[in-house]
Amino acid sequence: MRSVAALLLPALAVASPILNGPGFGENAISGDAPNPKEIQFTTAQTSGAGCRQGTVTTTFSPDMTVVTFGFDGFQTYIGPGYTRADSNKNCQLHLNLKYPGGYQFAVFSSVYHGWAQLDEGVSGQFTSTYFFSQDASATTTTTTSIVGGGVWAQGNVYTKEDKVPTSSYIWSPCGGTGILNINNRIILSTTDRTGKASGEITNDDATIKIEHQLNLNWRTCRK
Repeated sequence: MRSVAALLLPALAVASPILNGPGFGENAISGDAPNPKEIQFTTAQTSGAGCRQGTVTTTFSPDMTVVTFGFDGFQTYIGPGYTRADSNKNCQLHLNLKYPGGYQFAVFSSVYHGWAQLDEGVSGQFTSTYFFSQDASATTTTTTSIVGGGVWAQGNVYTKEDKVPTSSYIWSPCGGTGILNINNRIILSTTDRTGKASGEITNDDATIKIEHQLNLNWRTCRK
């Protein structure tokens, strides 16, 4: 398992589309990418306490190259009146893709938007673990932390952007299909001993549409 840092900013940004052009990302090798028309998402499912049935919307682009998830229930809370279960939620995405035989695809980057309000003494951790069902032992995990107080005391929107270095790529099996799993988890904790400090981190709120968009990198299969 490899762990890499993720970038989190107190601002709302626009996520990039899945396909960035002929190279499919800045680290792709020119000429090694398949024809974009041959690469498609086929289905997308979710599981976990943070994305129970009826709380997730899934939208595909017309050419099936972009999938966008909206979360209404991926929300964590800590403080008076909340239970331990409220402070720890996960949502796992299961993405089925088809692509030309003789190629493999890898996670290049992903972007999350959300809302956070954390009193001083409260902190949150947002982790994302990427792996393929065909090789669950090969994973890449990104971790982002938010420390309460300051700009987070009154609440702020954020962008969590994962940048997965070339050395940390997890490659799909060679062939024409792959199942990519992304396990997202948000955990809140506190060092406040008065029991009064509170906080929340969500992947949805009344004014922000949460989008999760994947950028893929490609290589030819090695014989």
